[in-house]
Amino acid sequence: MGSIKEFQVTFDCREPARVGRFWCEVLGYVPVAAPPESQESAFACVDPTGKGPRLYFQRVPEGKVVKNRLHLDVRVGSGLVGAERLAALEAESARLVALGATRGQLLLADGVNESCQNMHDVEGNEFCLD
Repeated sequence: MGSIKEFQVTFDCREPARVGRFWCEVLGYVPVAAPPESQESAFACVDPTGKGPRLYFQRVPEGKVVKNRLHLDVRVGSGLVGAERLAALEAESARLVALGATRGQLLLADGVNESCQNMHDVEGNEFCLD
C-alpha cells in the first residue's frame, strides 16, 4: 500500500457554518456546497488553488475545554524578520480580530525562533500567525 498524500483537517465546533466562514476569510478558501440536510451540522471549504487541504467543520455537543493538541500556523511572516515581521503579524492580527478572532500572547524572537502571534478563532480554537 502506498503512502497517503491527501487529507482534510476537521474541526469540532458548535456552529460549523460560522467557524467555517471565519476560516474561509482567514485563508481565502471557498465553501463546498452541502446537501440541505447537513447544512446545520457540517460545513466544508477548500483552497481554490487546490494546494491546501480541505477543511471540514462538524457540530459536536460539547464546548472547547482545554488547549488544542494540534493547531494551524497561518504563515503571514515567512521570510520576514525583526520589525518587518512584527508589522506583518500586527496587520494580519488586526484583520482577523475584525473577523471575530481574539489575540493571545505575542511571542517575540528569541534567537532560535522568529516572532509569532498566538490567536483564537471565533470558538476559541488556538492558531498562530507566524
